[in-house]
Amino acid sequence: MGVQGLTTYVEGNKYFFQDVKFRDSRLVIDGCSLYYRLYFNSGLEQQHGGDYSEFACLLTQFFSALATCNIQPYVVLDGGIDPSDKKFSTLRQRLQSKIKEAGNLSHGRNGSVLPILTRNVFIQVLLEQGVPLAQCSAEADWEIACLAHQWNCPVLTNDSDFYIFDLPGGYLPLRFFHWTNLNGKASHRYISARCYTTNSLCRLFGGMNHELLPLCAVLTGNDYGVPKEAETLLALVDFSAVGGGGGRRKGGAPMSRVEGILLWLSTFSSVAMALDEVSKLMGEDSGRGKRGQKGGLSSQLWAGMQEYHIKGRSSLARWFSGVKAVPGGQTSRLAQLPECLSLAAMQGLLHPSVVDAFVMQRVLLSPQVENSKLASSHCSSRAIRQALYGILLQRPQDNITQGRGGGAQVVKGLSSTPIYVEEYDRVDLNLKKIQIEAHPPRNHLHLDGLGQAPVAVRLNVLFEVLGVKDSALAPVPLHLQLAVAVTGFWLREAVPTPSQLQLQALVLSMVYGELCAVSLILLKMHPITRQLRKVLEGLNRQRVRPGERQGVNLGAAHSFSQWQACLWSALCLNQLLLLPLPEPNLSWLFSGTLVHGLVRSLKGGRAAESLLSGGSFAVQLYSSLLDAVRKCSTKANPSSAASGRKRGRGRGRGRRGRGGGGRGAQAGGRDDEMNNRFSLLMSEEEYDDDD
Repeated sequence: MGVQGLTTYVEGNKYFFQDVKFRDSRLVIDGCSLYYRLYFNSGLEQQHGGDYSEFACLLTQFFSALATCNIQPYVVLDGGIDPSDKKFSTLRQRLQSKIKEAGNLSHGRNGSVLPILTRNVFIQVLLEQGVPLAQCSAEADWEIACLAHQWNCPVLTNDSDFYIFDLPGGYLPLRFFHWTNLNGKASHRYISARCYTTNSLCRLFGGMNHELLPLCAVLTGNDYGVPKEAETLLALVDFSAVGGGGGRRKGGAPMSRVEGILLWLSTFSSVAMALDEVSKLMGEDSGRGKRGQKGGLSSQLWAGMQEYHIKGRSSLARWFSGVKAVPGGQTSRLAQLPECLSLAAMQGLLHPSVVDAFVMQRVLLSPQVENSKLASSHCSSRAIRQALYGILLQRPQDNITQGRGGGAQVVKGLSSTPIYVEEYDRVDLNLKKIQIEAHPPRNHLHLDGLGQAPVAVRLNVLFEVLGVKDSALAPVPLHLQLAVAVTGFWLREAVPTPSQLQLQALVLSMVYGELCAVSLILLKMHPITRQLRKVLEGLNRQRVRPGERQGVNLGAAHSFSQWQACLWSALCLNQLLLLPLPEPNLSWLFSGTLVHGLVRSLKGGRAAESLLSGGSFAVQLYSSLLDAVRKCSTKANPSSAASGRKRGRGRGRGRRGRGGGGRGAQAGGRDDEMNNRFSLLMSEEEYDDDD
């Protein structure tokens, strides 16, 4: 959420804050605020599709700083769209604004657009670091406030609504949380921060009742809008009587809207008195029953204030204590899903867009930096989402047919009535609503039976949708199979067809990520070999550098945005299918500045293999991945996609409780593969250090 003008007003007055040396405490973190703040305020790349490895490194440093100061973080993420639709107008406006900003970035102008896989990378890093995480069913503000209130600890966020919530542990704005510069002795390190409490604000307004602050938020306007009659009310208020005359401070400076409303509200001792005054000014009957039962504006204001009222105990406290049950009971959006999926969503392992498609039959698609004169990059991955919608929304029904003996026969089938999902996507530079029909896969897999379906069945559905054969992926490391399958899908489905140079650049980027991952293992056991260092440095030199005047290669940008859109949709489908394939490590998989720089080098005549500087492991991996992608780009029919299923059953796909061996087992499998590649590197470079 957010209260209009409140951040500017409060953060412009140092008397509302107390300087603190923050350490030895729990900390409830607004996850969405954190990843937006870290990405946008750290100068990370946006124009070429993002550099996820730098973002992952920044996150690791952030949580390391917290650990050094003995701060225990608990990250809470927003879920999907509020079912009440109160905020939907605001969401549409923001999406339209981001489409314009993406258009600006594509032409070298200013703008801010979060790369599409940033949230996925954020969650992967948290899980790898063991940071406690909960993803709410909808907006997380109230859940965050309730948890922090119960634990009497502060909230770290960038959301002005937390200037309204009455939190005994206070609110630490990200702007004043100096985590990059730790202070204190080695055993007592701390983070310098500023802490806000509602008491500090109310004290400067003559000790006003803090229960009036939610009324200020509703009158000022938040993400749910402003009641239509609120402007009429404020026009009737005599601010000169409370603000020193003419809506100005005593010194003559103009008074902000927020300050004027606070000064007016400070003249009332209670919410009841303030709402009675509203009724009088608006000509409403102030004598009818309780406050919540009044008609007109006062009733609307009272209802809006409840968004800030903390009541009862936090359901997230039980979740973070280890009780892995979906909080909220039957009223939660997540409770409508099968238990295996609702738990996955709470763990951050089911994207909110999947829940939106199920509950709301509506999905908002994130804009990317691309060629706005062409169709949206998300069009290339529409078939994946149509299959996802089909699994989510198509229900089996009994069809009566005539049997061989002439009698009636009941056959299970799918409803013949078309089902549609509203997608909000870019058309030129405008946000449009598009009706997308759900198309369930031929290998019918119903939502209710998802938790009981064997891994092989779920994997078969994934391969069918992506149009790949199991045999085509056999030579590919397990953790890269989804990325390779998606790249084959992209090569086949994207319009315009991706160029050979773009494909080579993508595969080289994957090789670079693998070499970086291997180098991390090497550092634990052995100095990095000269050959590996040479390959990594050579690829790094190809990057597009900040400030280069050539501008964005729009053709390449559009094509790589299509690839990211395909990968994002495939990640959602893989999560819905309870991860029959492990997710690739996204921070190593794609680098926007690298792939754009590689396209430029390849276009200039460099051979792809020459960019690997003769390292036999790197060349071998590149050739293997490129060959697999080309095989995957030839669409398999449903029967051939099912080949090799027996071999697939014993390969440890999936995660614990979701049809497989668990994230720890998956990570261990990845380390085993890395160690094998490490052995190969060492065998080919065993004499390198003696040169």
